[in-house]
Amino acid sequence: MKVDVFNMEGKKLREVELPAAIFEAPINVDLMHQAYVRQMANARLGTHQTKVRSEVAGGGAKPWKQKGTGRARQGSRRAAQWVGGGRIHTPHPRGYGQRMPRKMRQAALRSALSAKAAESGIVVVDELKLDEPKTRLMASVVSGLVGDATALVVMPEKDQSYEMAMRSSDNLTSTKVLLAGYLNIRDLFGYDKLILPVRALDALTAKLG
Repeated sequence: MKVDVFNMEGKKLREVELPAAIFEAPINVDLMHQAYVRQMANARLGTHQTKVRSEVAGGGAKPWKQKGTGRARQGSRRAAQWVGGGRIHTPHPRGYGQRMPRKMRQAALRSALSAKAAESGIVVVDELKLDEPKTRLMASVVSGLVGDATALVVMPEKDQSYEMAMRSSDNLTSTKVLLAGYLNIRDLFGYDKLILPVRALDALTAKLG
């Protein structure tokens, strides 16, 4: 699949061939869904906590004698039906993490990238290099490349260009800068367009090819 290569002003320079193994892979919806659910589950802290009857205060003595009062029998004020009593079947700390083999995760990313490419969601730029960390400059570049669409910018490596792009996009709610090594299924689905410098294609090939 060939796509246009633009400069930072949005002018077409040439064409480039996208790696077929990554951008023309079979689209497996079930696999992408599994990868997405896994990522969202792994992001959960699982620190919710409620107290059961053994953890709340009070309840040392039986509230009243077993028989003769006309009231229902009670053994402890810590029981769930009492105000301030313990809770039943409520959340406690647990891990929500899910495991998924690396090859399956890679296949899900290839599937998602292929889906993006099929709907013309891949924008390749010759290079993305800002002279200074200015939100205005980053907004101008993104707007010239994708218009009003939201954009995920994937940088090839952690260098000065990445630092400038990252700092310049901090205040842009519709743009996110990410290293190719950290590309994930949630961010791919969370933005309309994927902006790739030419060098990022090599980084993705090394990661997924």
